[in-house]
Amino acid sequence: MLTLLLIVLAIVGLLVVMRREAGAPAALAVLGVLGLVGLLFDAEIIGGLLLLGAAAVAVAGLPALRRKWLTPRLFATFKKVAPKVSATERTALEAGSVSWDGELFSGKPQWEKLLAFKDDGLRNDEQAFLDNQCAKAAGMCNAWDIAQERADLPQQLWDYLKKEGFFGMIIPKEYGGLGFSAKAQSMVLQKLSANETLMVTVGVPNSLGPGELLLKYGSQDQKDHYLPRLSDGREIPCFGLTGPRAGSDATSLPDTGVVCKQTINGEEVLGLRLNFEKRWITLAPIATVVGLAFRLFDPEKLLGDEEDRGITLALIPRDTDGMEIGRRHHPIGSPFMNGPIIGKDVFVPLDTIIGGPDMIGQGWRMLVECLSIGRCITLPSGATGTARYALGWSGGFTRVRRQFNVPVAEMEGVQEPLARMAALAYISQATVYQTANMIDHGEKPAVPSAILKSQLTEFQRVLLSDAMDVHGGKAVTLGPRNYLGIGYSANPVAITVEGANIMTRNLMIFGQGAIRCHPYVLDELAAKDANDMQAFDKAFFGHAGLIFGNSARAFTLGFGIGKASVPFDGPAAAYAQDIARLSAGFGLCADAAMASLGSALKKREMISARLGDVLSNLYLTSMVLKQWQAGSKVEGEEALLHYSCRFLLQRAEQAFVEIFDNLPNRALGKTLNAVVMPTGRRWNKPHDDLARDIARRVSTHSALRTKLLENTWDTDDGEQRNPLARYNALLIDYDRAEALYRTVNKAYAKGELPQTALHPEARVEAGLEKGLISAEDAEFMRTFEAEVLEMLTVDDFAYDAFAKNKSTLIDHNETPAPAPKQAEENVK
Repeated sequence: MLTLLLIVLAIVGLLVVMRREAGAPAALAVLGVLGLVGLLFDAEIIGGLLLLGAAAVAVAGLPALRRKWLTPRLFATFKKVAPKVSATERTALEAGSVSWDGELFSGKPQWEKLLAFKDDGLRNDEQAFLDNQCAKAAGMCNAWDIAQERADLPQQLWDYLKKEGFFGMIIPKEYGGLGFSAKAQSMVLQKLSANETLMVTVGVPNSLGPGELLLKYGSQDQKDHYLPRLSDGREIPCFGLTGPRAGSDATSLPDTGVVCKQTINGEEVLGLRLNFEKRWITLAPIATVVGLAFRLFDPEKLLGDEEDRGITLALIPRDTDGMEIGRRHHPIGSPFMNGPIIGKDVFVPLDTIIGGPDMIGQGWRMLVECLSIGRCITLPSGATGTARYALGWSGGFTRVRRQFNVPVAEMEGVQEPLARMAALAYISQATVYQTANMIDHGEKPAVPSAILKSQLTEFQRVLLSDAMDVHGGKAVTLGPRNYLGIGYSANPVAITVEGANIMTRNLMIFGQGAIRCHPYVLDELAAKDANDMQAFDKAFFGHAGLIFGNSARAFTLGFGIGKASVPFDGPAAAYAQDIARLSAGFGLCADAAMASLGSALKKREMISARLGDVLSNLYLTSMVLKQWQAGSKVEGEEALLHYSCRFLLQRAEQAFVEIFDNLPNRALGKTLNAVVMPTGRRWNKPHDDLARDIARRVSTHSALRTKLLENTWDTDDGEQRNPLARYNALLIDYDRAEALYRTVNKAYAKGELPQTALHPEARVEAGLEKGLISAEDAEFMRTFEAEVLEMLTVDDFAYDAFAKNKSTLIDHNETPAPAPKQAEENVK
């Protein structure tokens, strides 16, 4: 009995020590005391084993002992197996900052650090711009007109965007810009997402491009000259990074600059001779100034002893000799300005380098640092705005579209995608807003930028497919009335650009985060590079303590023992506690994958991707909880919180299962499964009851729908009709209309109305004649039903409207000419 008791006490004591990461002295005390108890009370075998364990802990765990024999051996082995970090990888790793993503990597997230990012909301001028200028700009757009008729924004819209400073949102007011916060930029782009071409046109100059690069790295002369001109639209910028052979792998630029001298106007000028070929450059066809990334060489060593000077960035005026610019690509689904730029022996002086000669070779660092913020804002905000509009349109359409005498929104087959759309929009909005809020507090989120870009654009893909499904024929028939189809076809652009989602998910989220966000890995690699054994000892054994700690936390939390303390109450508390459990499991699995696969993990992209999926879903859930905690709640929002968190945590657990099943070391996979999920999976997909409740709320005039659509373009006072505003107006009147529908339909079913009254309008008139409804109700229904029919109607065109070359048009209904009579053959 004593033996069993000592074993239990040893296990419990060690689990407590490991959970608290109390270190070797605490473990030594537990084993030593229990071992002595065993020896003193006739349990010699277990007592001896415990004392042997204590001795092993002392030799391996106490710094004074281990540094004499263990650490040197571990250090030598580590130097052999540790992955090499290239200069470009190191630049990416050192760029940006680590915040909540690092907490999730630690396995013991401190929620107070996330909640410390207070939200002050938008400034008065930011909110006014959102309410007025953004609404007016959105109201000038019709997707069909822009995509099919003119392949461009209208001229008056271009003029308005320049006049109102849309291209200078990130530029400080002292340079004539708007000086908006990251949150305001995000909200502007969400509102402009009513039209994807408009959103891209405004988003790109305020993201990765000359404006941000000049702000952070430009010389004072460059700032003074360009920033005011960029702010008011006198200059339209683009940035040439990608090319035929350098897309996602932007470090492999084949474009070159060579330091040389050239005589200009009788004076010898030191400068660069550039040769480049760029593709997929947004705004290039109309840009007046081109930011350019290239590899700089100095073969004559005019600037120093180095020949290869590294990636460098320059700013080149459009009219520079030798540069070909102006042709267009044809992006799928959307005619936003995009095209190639080619340069042959283009000479520019040294002062065109962004930041001047001192910034030679710093281009990759400059790009990565800018991208970490821009990638958090532009495409994620566009995806979020698209999600909210698609939800608003779909909820309205499915409520007024009737089949089998009921709104299709009441059919469970439609309710399922509606609820999913609402959750994806809710998650996206919380994530992009709270991450922008971190940026406003000085963070430069490198790993979260990859999470947001890939996850939210993938949400957009799912959500737009759902929207197309519930709209049916309304959405697959293009024309001026179709507010969805063109945006749907343009979705692959968001999936592909600013780091293709395949690359981002498989290589960047975990690949960058494993080193950048891990509490110890970067220190271990730095100690290796510095050949500092003492620093390695500190980092390595701190890392070992973290592994033991995460093992204990994941295992005990898996049984519900010692739940994490979280600063949430109500429905959010359970989800925050489970994030702590899964965070511990994630930290353990990350270390296990790195230890078992070593440098080969870089090539095991599917495992890396699943680890990234766990991190992504934990990050997204955290942002939802932060938004819930910080914001005001409306009726029905709790159901959406439950749906969203369960949806995300179920995906996280699924990623864990796939990691366990696919680790090459099968014993390790089974062990991790037993430690991380000792009682199996906790989260299933959201329950149908939640889906039904959410779907009804987003397809009616409800507080939840109003909150989800807040700060979208929802007025109908623009140059173009606003489908969202029209659906909102119909939903306000819907309850009255539904009661009247029931009255006349019931009468028709009883045979009280003529059998020829097949249309709603006919039944209304018949009901009025029979005295079933009042004249006032009949007039209301005439107006209501006319608007419903308008929203259900699709466009048609002349037979020859789509043939660009009319001479190729086939008239299939043309009366065929009579066949010529064949000469009668004489047969004799």
